[in-house]
Amino acid sequence: MIARSSFIQRYFQSRTGVIGLIILTLIIVMAIFGPTLYPVDPWDMVSRPLQWPSFGAEAPLGSDVLGRDVLSGLINGARVSLIIGISATAAAVAIGVTVGAVAGYFRGLTDDALMRITEVFQTIPNFLFVIVLVAVFRPSVFTISAAIAVVSWPAVARLVRGEFLSLRQRAFVESCVTIGMSTPRIIFTQILPNCIAPVIVTSSIMIATAILVEAGLSFLGLGDPNVMSWGAMIGFGRQSLRTSWYLTLIPGVAIQLTVLSISFVGEALNDSLNPRL
Repeated sequence: MIARSSFIQRYFQSRTGVIGLIILTLIIVMAIFGPTLYPVDPWDMVSRPLQWPSFGAEAPLGSDVLGRDVLSGLINGARVSLIIGISATAAAVAIGVTVGAVAGYFRGLTDDALMRITEVFQTIPNFLFVIVLVAVFRPSVFTISAAIAVVSWPAVARLVRGEFLSLRQRAFVESCVTIGMSTPRIIFTQILPNCIAPVIVTSSIMIATAILVEAGLSFLGLGDPNVMSWGAMIGFGRQSLRTSWYLTLIPGVAIQLTVLSISFVGEALNDSLNPRL
């Protein structure tokens, strides 16, 4: 309880961390409750095309080239971005932690084999690999999340492996082996909890990266065609960039605020969880 209180105090000492947490909370609330409080289909034509913000109650943030509500697209895009960012990161962390834990604990040939596989994935340009995977398996929320997870797990694996190699030699681990504690129990109850802090920090950065990758895919026309996303909104508005620049500015600012808030939270978590600080 004291440690938890100490962590909270350290976190709230960071101004950027508090600002990031507030912005991120507002975005999450918008993604969860927005479609219920503002039940407008982002694909429906609700006003005349290219209506500027505040020029009509039916589209408070304006409309795009087809008369679709920008505010509705912004709300639904937040949900899509967070779903893909969180699900892709969760899958990548699960794969990376498993590979890194096995490689770092057993070492030897197991470590060499798993690290060579990890290096193969790291030599492939991430964004190009994601494009190929999404194009082959058809764009959808699931395939985009899976593709981002496939290119993201090696960083977690190497991080966890390094922590396991360091902790594997500690006296408390050797004593667990001596008393006959099972290998899975040693990994999950003794070593993994001691290296979870850097994994949490890395995960926050991976969520931000996944949101950016999804926005890039949607901008290129490789997003899920059945959902509205911020990247797709920017792609729809690029043809009217000179006359209706708000179509790209509004979703662009949303992406920037989301990524920055997650980065601020990640930095504050690093400062709060790092025992050296």
